[in-house]
Amino acid sequence: MKLSGEDKRYLELAIKTAGENMKDGGGPFGAVIVRDGSIIARAGNRVVTGHDPTAHAEVMAIRMAAETLGTHDLSGCVIYASCEPCPMCLGAIYWAGIRRIVYASDRYRAAAAGFSDNHIYEELALDNGEKSIAMVRGLKEEGDSVLKKWEELPDKIQY
Repeated sequence: MKLSGEDKRYLELAIKTAGENMKDGGGPFGAVIVRDGSIIARAGNRVVTGHDPTAHAEVMAIRMAAETLGTHDLSGCVIYASCEPCPMCLGAIYWAGIRRIVYASDRYRAAAAGFSDNHIYEELALDNGEKSIAMVRGLKEEGDSVLKKWEELPDKIQY
């Protein structure tokens, strides 16, 4: 699929953001979120500088966009990323309601640079008992009761 001029411009900005972010001690990743032709958020990876393993560029941009727009629903937005989003970022993109991702580099190039997410993709496909992280379940009824109360809330906002 060929990129539009607009796509190219925002993707170039995501790549530029990644480069600028490295100069400030951040990781080599950048993301830009756009809605209706306007930039809503622009962020770089701040995992090491912020001591936050979730501070990936895409997640940081989603947080900024949600705050700017005053909503958790970013369904009218497009995210541009300097690299293919990792499983965590992809999950956040789904939860945010974003339905279009435009990216430059891919997970294989990121792995060659030392950012391998492949084991996470593989782990997600395993049953809980097969994962390398222990998945221990307890207090099922108590946990289920909270969800039952949620289901019964008349004025809840579903997400």
